[in-house]
Amino acid sequence: MTKAINSKIIATGSYLPSKIISNFDLAKMVDTSDEWITERTGIKNRHIANKDQLTSDLAYEASIRALKNAGIKAENLDMIILASTTPDLTFPACATIIQHKINAINAFAFDVQAVCSGFIYALNIADNFIKTGQIKNALVIGAETMSRIIDWQDRNTCVLFGDGAGALILQASNDSSGIIASKLSSDGRLNKILKTTDGVSLSQKSGFITMEGKEVFKHAVEKMSKSVFDVLKIANLTTSDINFLVPHQANLRILNSVAEKLKLTSDQVIITIENHGNTSAASIALALDFANQNNKFKTQDIIVLEALGAGLTWGSIVLKW
Repeated sequence: MTKAINSKIIATGSYLPSKIISNFDLAKMVDTSDEWITERTGIKNRHIANKDQLTSDLAYEASIRALKNAGIKAENLDMIILASTTPDLTFPACATIIQHKINAINAFAFDVQAVCSGFIYALNIADNFIKTGQIKNALVIGAETMSRIIDWQDRNTCVLFGDGAGALILQASNDSSGIIASKLSSDGRLNKILKTTDGVSLSQKSGFITMEGKEVFKHAVEKMSKSVFDVLKIANLTTSDINFLVPHQANLRILNSVAEKLKLTSDQVIITIENHGNTSAASIALALDFANQNNKFKTQDIIVLEALGAGLTWGSIVLKW
């Protein structure tokens, strides 16, 4: 009998712009304070791309670090998926721009847009391509310049978001490590509670982020928790099997509420929001690299990734490190 193909994360990489805006900086721009932001979000600082830095530039930096850490060349990649809601251009796909920048001449490349859930969606797609035997090496990226779609006069949203990029190399493997199960969901009836004010088809403008905070909070806790229970059931595991949870870094209160429902300790939850802010599709990839570079994970650890984003979209992945 042919042994099943697994898809395994063999390396991670990340990049954060050098410019940092603190809560104290924001307090000079809008009616807010460090105490107000910290209490409601858990955020202290966020990285902001320079005017001449594009999403593809951030993604390039994260990608070459992931490739270096994997010890493979870009020409060995079969596929590149970028999760982003802030691409350089309306078209072509930003992933193709990254493909050119890293010289991945043998890969095919495309974008995934599921906002904050985008990285979970992209990783699920790459996993399926590997498990069906179509590819061996995938570069999966989450990259955002959210600062470009923020209304810096709206204190309810400008305090939340930051820029950055994370990447990983997913590779076909015959050992027991790798992605065990995935669960993706969406509910378009809730598309208006988190959205931009404009769009290409509507006005040829990108618009600014608007959000019904209380509604988003309620649905985030409920749906992210249920998604984890659902994916664990698919994997024939329980919450007691989880070694680490790597959630989308949206809001510390949301993360704490989800952890409480899953009966996880604070040490089991990878949290980077204090100094990253909400980097949308980049947040899980950034948190994964942070944990990996700090040797948080051990071989055979059970790790759950989860996110919720506009749409609403949400999803979870359980993997063995």
